Amino acid sequence: MATLKFCGAAGTVTGSCSHIQSEAGTFMVDCGLFQGNRTTQELNLGEFPFDPSKVEFLILTHAHIDHSGLLPKLTKAGFSGPIYTTPATKDLLEVMLRDSAYIQESNADRQNRKNERRGDPAVEPIYTIQDAEKTLQQVKGYDYETWFEPKPGIRTRFWNAGHLLGSLSAEIQVDEKGKTLRLLFSGDLGPEEKAFHPEPDAPSGYDYIICESTYGDRDRVDYTLKERRDAMKVELNRALEKGGNVVIPSFAVERSQELLHDIAVLLNSGEIPNATVFLDSPLARKATEVFIKYAGEMEDIEIEPSKLFRHKNFRLVESVEESKAINDVKKGAIIISASGMCTAGRIKHHLKNNIYRPESTILFVGYQSPGTLGHIITSGAKQVRIHGKEYQVRADIRRLGNYSAHADQPELVQWLVERGPVTGGLFLNHGEDDSRSVLADLVAQNGYSRDKIYLPQFDESFELVAGEPPVSVSRPEPRIDPTQLQRDWHNDYAAFILELSNKLQATSTPHDRQELIRRLAQLLK
Repeated sequence: MATLKFCGAAGTVTGSCSHIQSEAGTFMVDCGLFQGNRTTQELNLGEFPFDPSKVEFLILTHAHIDHSGLLPKLTKAGFSGPIYTTPATKDLLEVMLRDSAYIQESNADRQNRKNERRGDPAVEPIYTIQDAEKTLQQVKGYDYETWFEPKPGIRTRFWNAGHLLGSLSAEIQVDEKGKTLRLLFSGDLGPEEKAFHPEPDAPSGYDYIICESTYGDRDRVDYTLKERRDAMKVELNRALEKGGNVVIPSFAVERSQELLHDIAVLLNSGEIPNATVFLDSPLARKATEVFIKYAGEMEDIEIEPSKLFRHKNFRLVESVEESKAINDVKKGAIIISASGMCTAGRIKHHLKNNIYRPESTILFVGYQSPGTLGHIITSGAKQVRIHGKEYQVRADIRRLGNYSAHADQPELVQWLVERGPVTGGLFLNHGEDDSRSVLADLVAQNGYSRDKIYLPQFDESFELVAGEPPVSVSRPEPRIDPTQLQRDWHNDYAAFILELSNKLQATSTPHDRQELIRRLAQLLK
């Protein structure tokens, strides 16, 4: 008998982490950082809901921080076993974990300066660069479709997941009392039309499948990579004709490289103006070098591999001084910057300099998690707060949805149908509850038994037996109020401050403003 515990990405799309304890061994699949609003991020500060020192090995499905970002904390807490993944993911981790550790140290340093002024105690970073370096020494790369034994009684092999350079679905076999428990962890699955990678693959027939459901309730309009590039052409021409800059919030890894590829093709063909393209993200710049290393293995690229990401109009920005200099560019620039949801990083500075300008365009090309600044902007906010200051949203806010690295609803259903049958059960994780519920109903219409489809909650544990349905054995009090995953009190506070400011400005006399403040103060007593 094995026990599977969902320690993250249950009812949300962040913090992926599964813990498996069996007679053959104890291991994990992924250990991701919680991203999103501030309440969700506070989950990163707490202890793990298991003993890290007893975990014997870990399988990492891909390098995205919501799947890998707490690995150094896991090592810091006592995990010393190997981390198995693909060679490309191993290379990406070299830049991503160091970058994440730098952010953790910088955030702690910034908070401690505030705490010192307030007389509050100092805080420690979630982990340090030293922790990240130690973690990187534990990573081991294995090629796709090659069986290996992390330890006796447990076998695994990796299948292309089509989501990110090096991303994998993990097929795992665990020996249990003379029987073999067959598991498949999807990781994040890519769409059928995806630059650089073939569509996802894996064999069929398992006891249990654990599948992501990010877009379980979304059916994108079918598109080809050329149609996607044509849509980008329309957006860029439209934006540049307005006479301002185009600011594109983008995830640093894969999304930025796809954008660079498509923009280079459009520049080479003369289908867009001869604009300067800034990639302003140190992480994206370093990740691009990893993509260049694997350029010869990539599919669906329209540029000679030796010239990929090297267009003469590209400026891969590194230093803070170079980044600040972009502020002087008032028109004709395409600025790609992280983070993709506008939660941190240099993108906030570019938003501050462009979001109030009617001639500028903010073009969103990815999912915006509820509660993030990107979600607030794309939801139609007329004002936003950035670094504690208020900005009017006068720029043209645009969205282009075909750059998603996730399979949509029909693609998820098709992938699951092709992986069946499932004798024990299907777990849907890495999705918000609405997405999971819709996908569960649709999968049940396509060959799966509805009573074998499970939507695990935070820290819920299930007993798994080969050929039998799982049994929920523990559902402890959740570490986070589920209602705070989408919109928390920090979001409400920011909205309240903006509303108060607008009300004060609309009030005609100083006396009336003072009276409004007095009435609000009374409510706080």
